[in-house]
This record gives sequence, structure tokens and C-alpha cells, in this order.
Amino acid sequence: MVRYSKLAFRTLVRKYCCDLCYTPMIVAADFVRSTKARDSEFTTNQGDCPLIVQFAANDARLLSDAARIVCPYANGIDINCGCPQRWAMAEGYGACLINKPELVRDMVKQVRNQVENPKFSVSIKIRIHDDLTRTVDLCRKAEATGVSWITVHGRTVEERHQPVHYDAIKIIKENMSIPVIANGDIRSLKEAENVWQITGTDGVMVARGLLANPAMFAGYEETPLKCIWDWVDIALELGTPYMCFHQHLMYMMEKITSKQERRVFNALSSASAVLDYLTEHYGI
Repeated sequence: MVRYSKLAFRTLVRKYCCDLCYTPMIVAADFVRSTKARDSEFTTNQGDCPLIVQFAANDARLLSDAARIVCPYANGIDINCGCPQRWAMAEGYGACLINKPELVRDMVKQVRNQVENPKFSVSIKIRIHDDLTRTVDLCRKAEATGVSWITVHGRTVEERHQPVHYDAIKIIKENMSIPVIANGDIRSLKEAENVWQITGTDGVMVARGLLANPAMFAGYEETPLKCIWDWVDIALELGTPYMCFHQHLMYMMEKITSKQERRVFNALSSASAVLDYLTEHYGI
């Protein structure tokens, strides 16, 4: 999740039964070439484990260089082959890579050759093709090259809010020997369990559902007040920028506040104002 799955938020969801966390998507070329980019895009600590660093890349050498940099601090990297945003596609990143299986193969192979730690994972996250045989072929080629697992978002590049094709994820899983993770429109623990059963996959990945309810994997139907309390403590301790601190709270509180309350809360412009509001309305 670009901008959102940074250290503070990863720390929060780990408290609520999230087993594995990913960084936001980082452009590998910028990460390798710029110390400033590395410092701003990648922050971790000892408790931030297991951790996968997600890269946008279209060059095998640059990706392997980025992987070597993060290897001492993470458990693996993930190549984003699923982002449908126009800027990513225009740069040759994200979902356009599902049409370039040879490039995906080369990037995986280069990382495998350059990173000495045999336990360091190399995974990919993809979207599906209209012709699912092409997706299965892509996955088989990636598997043959040494991909650790594949996460499948069950929509095509063009689809945004259409129903997720869980049947397609099931077919992909049936054709793979390596683990396959299901992704797409999972907004509760019950939905996660249903998708896991429907697809037969080895796990589920959640993005927007966790933004709305970081305690989802712990079985909460909506964000509990304790989770909001935890976010405030964690975010302030780690020095989270105000915009990010506030935005996360806006997502978390959407279901537990009225439209009028959201209008007031969303207009707050400082951490002190947010703390005053939470104390007055929720005793936090």
C-alpha cells in the first residue's frame, strides 16, 4: 500500500495477528541510486519481522542491487507485477509485467544469483489476464525460475471495482506446486476464511481491509477503541508525519463515526487537535 504500510502501521497490525507484512511499493532504481530515497522509503526495526520489501522494477540488475541492500534487514523481496496505476504502467512497472514473463524470469534469476542468503524469499504479486492460460503460463515460468510464492489479485488490469475472480485464483493454485496467496476485496476475517476455502490457496493478503480495520485478523468486525489507542501510541513514538497519522485514523474510524463526526474529525489539522478530539469523544 503506497504510503500506508510503513513501519508504524506494520507495527500496529502485527499486534493484531498479522503474520507477514510488506513495505509500500518502492521503485528499485531510485532506491539503489539515492541515499535520500533509501532513508525515506525504507525504515524498519528488530520487531518488524517477518518483513517483505516490495519493489517496482523493470531491470534485473537494479532489482538485484536493491535486494542485496535490504537483505540484511528483511526476509525477502516481492516484485510488484500487479499495480494498475498509469504512472507505474508507463514506466514499465507493475501490472504491465504480466505481459513480460521473460523479464520477470530474468529479475527473479538475477536476485537468486546475487543474494547469498538461501532463506531470502523472492515472490511476485500479479493480476490475471483475460485469457487465464497466459496467467498460468506466467506462473509456471516464474515457478521454474525459483519464485518462493505467488500472490494473485483476482482482477485484470482494466478491472477496478468489479467482483474478484476467485475461481481464477483457484485454477492458478491447482496448477502450482509453490504456495499461492489470494488477494482482493477481503474485508473481514470471515471473508478471509471463505476466500481461503474457495480458492484452496495457502494464505490470503489484505490491503484496504486492514486500513479500515487493522484488527481484522484478530477477529474484530470493526476497529476497536484499543486499536485506535495503540495506533496513537505507536505513531507518536515512531514520529509518524501528521498527514499519515491522521489519514490512518480517518480510515479506522469511518465505520464507527457518523457523517457529521467524520466531517469534523477529517478537518482537524494537528496532532494535538486529534488527541483532544479523541479524549473528548472516546476517552482516549
